[in-house]
Amino acid sequence: MGDGAGTLVWLFVVLVLLIFVVIVLVRAVRIIPQARAGVVERLGKYQRTLNPGLTVLIPFVDRLLPLLDLREQVVSFPPQPVITEDNLVVSIDTVVYFQVTDPRAATYEIANYIQAVEQLTTTTLRNVVGGLNLEEALTSRDQINGQLRGVLDEATGRWGIRVSRVELKAIDPPLSIQDSMEKQMRAERDRRAAILTAEGTKQSAILTAEGERQSSILKAEGDAKAAILRADGESQAIQKVFSAIHKGNPTQKLLAYQYLQTLPKIASGTSNKLWIIPSEVGEALKGIGNVLGSTSADTDDAADTALDSGQ
Repeated sequence: MGDGAGTLVWLFVVLVLLIFVVIVLVRAVRIIPQARAGVVERLGKYQRTLNPGLTVLIPFVDRLLPLLDLREQVVSFPPQPVITEDNLVVSIDTVVYFQVTDPRAATYEIANYIQAVEQLTTTTLRNVVGGLNLEEALTSRDQINGQLRGVLDEATGRWGIRVSRVELKAIDPPLSIQDSMEKQMRAERDRRAAILTAEGTKQSAILTAEGERQSSILKAEGDAKAAILRADGESQAIQKVFSAIHKGNPTQKLLAYQYLQTLPKIASGTSNKLWIIPSEVGEALKGIGNVLGSTSADTDDAADTALDSGQ
């Protein structure tokens, strides 16, 4: 029984030693992830800053504080009421982008750097916007962002924090001012729409008039060319007719006959009420009469001769 009790005691001691060794190893060996940093205190005093990788601490002597995130962080603060220069209360919602650059300073120079950045942003925002009226505050976001970033970066530098950017998410004026602004914007849109409509009507009228003018010009040019072509055709036809007549060497009798042939064609029109007969037609008719008279005389003489022969 004595040996059994001794064995149990020895096993218990070995187990305790193993547990102690495991605890020591767990507390001594630490792995720091990428983009993280750890501050080590030795006996309550700052000893060093741990970089990403494997590190060994002295158990029960060194203490590793909570790891700090070295990546750029985005913090959105609740809307803050700010009074503008023209005594209007606007609600401004801000977003701050910052990064921890010195883990030691961020640990020992400020108790809560996120809360400190929020309070500093609110104070700086009220100072900057307080010097602007509502219209300037609504239209000068870039200027406000630049001033906020400059003040915050300078103040947080000693805390081991670098403010990279400050953005105003929203600037909300009072409801009464929003209604007035909406009416003003609606009136401005209506005015621009009326101007654009009038300008479009004007341009349409100008284009229509220009089109009609071009159409009239083209039509007149077409009519002129058609008249010229008709006149040229008639001129060529007359020339050909006269040339043919000249080559045929017509007699006075033939010309008079042609005049008589043309008269029925002139009279065939239903609207022809008055005829104007040239003097040449009278001469032609006189020539035809002479011809017909001589022909009749010759016929009578031939008949008389035939009768005398029969007798």
